[in-house]
Amino acid sequence: MFCIKSRMKQLDCAKRYSGRLFTGEDIKRIRQLIRENPDASRQRISYRVCEALDWRKPDGGMKDMSCRVAMLRMHREGLIELPPARHQVNPCRSFSRRTVQAEPQPIYEAAVHELQDLHLDVVERKGSALWNETIDRYHYLGYKPLPGAQLRYFAYAGERLVGVLGYGAAAWKTGPRDAWIGWSREQRHRNLWGIVNNARFLILPWIRVRCLASKLLSMAARVLPSAWERRYGYRPVLLETFVETGRFQGTCYRAANWRCLGQTQGRGKLGDHRIAQVPVKAVWVYPLVEDFRERLMR
Repeated sequence: MFCIKSRMKQLDCAKRYSGRLFTGEDIKRIRQLIRENPDASRQRISYRVCEALDWRKPDGGMKDMSCRVAMLRMHREGLIELPPARHQVNPCRSFSRRTVQAEPQPIYEAAVHELQDLHLDVVERKGSALWNETIDRYHYLGYKPLPGAQLRYFAYAGERLVGVLGYGAAAWKTGPRDAWIGWSREQRHRNLWGIVNNARFLILPWIRVRCLASKLLSMAARVLPSAWERRYGYRPVLLETFVETGRFQGTCYRAANWRCLGQTQGRGKLGDHRIAQVPVKAVWVYPLVEDFRERLMR
C-alpha cells in the first residue's frame, strides 16, 4: 500500500528527465502508450512518446535517444513499466579489441610548422572502431560512448595519424559556465543545444610536436560549426571542456584562446549531488560567434 501511495504522489509532481520537465499527465500518457502498444520495442515506444509530447531536436527530428534514457529512469523509479529489453548491449564490448592499425609507433619529433598537410577528418562509420580503440588504448579515461549529438575527428599530418578529438553533448549544468553566460534556468533548458563539449582530445603518445595540441584545437573550432550544421541542421555557438586539474593545467586550451572560468564541484556531468564525487575539473570555454550570449539567452 505504501508503494502505491508513493507512486501516485510522484505522478502528481513534475519531474525532469533528460532536460525535459514531465508532468503527471505526461507520465500517464506514456503509460497509456505502453499499454496501447504491447508488442512494441522500447525504441518504437520512444518514437511514439516523442510524437505524442512533440519532443524534438532543434532540427525538427525526434529526441528518441533522450526519450529512451528518460523512460529507463522512469522505469527504474517505478513510474512506468517498460517491456523487457530485446537486446542486451554492452557498448564497450567490441572496442576492447586490439588491431595493428592502433599499435604504438616509433617516436616522431618535429616542429609544428614542419608538418605537411595537417588536417582533420570527420570519423565516418568505417573509421569508428579505430577511433574507439585509439581512445581506449591511449586516453587516460578510456573509451565511453559520447552522449547525444556528436562529431569525432582524426587529426592527420599527411597520412600520419597524430591525434583524435571528440565532441558531444554539453554538461547539463555547471556553475562557472552558467554564471558566466548569465542565463536563467529556463533559458538553459531551452538553448543548451547551442553548446558543444570537447569530451575527448588526444595527441598520440609517440607524437612529440610542440604546439600541435593548440593548433588542432584552433582548427577544430573553425571547422566544427559548419560540419555540425551539415549533420544536425543547426550551428553551435559555444564550445566547452573540462580539464582534470590534478593531471593537466590546460596549457593547450589557453594557447588556443580558450578561457578558464573556474572549477567544478565534483558532482559529475549531470550536476547531481547524489552521484559519487568525481575529480574536480577546470571549466574552459570558447565562443564560436560574438553574440553567443544573446543566442543562448533567447
